[in-house]
Amino acid sequence: MNASREAPQAFSRQAPLFDAIDRDNAIIQWMRQRVYRHVEALLEPGSRILELNAGTGIDALHFAKQGHTVHATEIAEGMLEQLRKKASEFPNITIQACDFTRLDEVHDGPFDLVFSNFGGLNCIPNLQQITRHIPGLLQPGRLVTWVLMPRICPWEMAHALKGNFRLAFRRFRSGGTAASVEGRPFRCYYFSRREVLRALGRDFRLVGQEHLGLFVPPPYHGRFPGRWPKLYRTLQRMDEAMRAWPLLRSWGDHIIVTARYTPK
Repeated sequence: MNASREAPQAFSRQAPLFDAIDRDNAIIQWMRQRVYRHVEALLEPGSRILELNAGTGIDALHFAKQGHTVHATEIAEGMLEQLRKKASEFPNITIQACDFTRLDEVHDGPFDLVFSNFGGLNCIPNLQQITRHIPGLLQPGRLVTWVLMPRICPWEMAHALKGNFRLAFRRFRSGGTAASVEGRPFRCYYFSRREVLRALGRDFRLVGQEHLGLFVPPPYHGRFPGRWPKLYRTLQRMDEAMRAWPLLRSWGDHIIVTARYTPK
């Protein structure tokens, strides 16, 4: 999941529980479907996908079932174990243990899409450690779709009203923010659309962006849909209706950014 040692160890610990956590959280399920709709509106049938930080393979299986070929990369051994079990029934999924800062070790390209979901790339301070390898892996005219956590998340910033300034403004700290999974600490970094495009370089142009979880609360509010179902449905409709509005599309728990590779 990460170029550092800490994040892979943390996510390896969570791997046996990861699918159950994902399945039982209505907010995560809704967010994941939003990501799929975004990608499938831009992706051609039968595409070849390189997935970074593939986790247990939830997204890889979805795209494989849609008829795409997926080369799933992951570094956390616990995640890889779960991924291999699932992918054994899908000949259109291949797996490689590979850190996303060492994509020069991937030799199955070129691909039609380089995909990363749900903030896996937020585990690294400098996106150029990844993007320097992308042109060698991507077909001209094809796509990069990354789902990352931006700095501005109104749901978190609202905690300032309760005096919890540490949580409210954690995404703005220089040098990243301390995070943990299953008791294992690592650091998390946050990126704007501008920083993503700057890291990709002048050969990439933005073709799609939307917020993900601007009005709907972040997944750690997993009980929200059950406690306030009518309000939750209203927030979902607001999120859907305004997902690509200028300015708002750069705020939220996550943002979806898609750029097309257009080498000169």
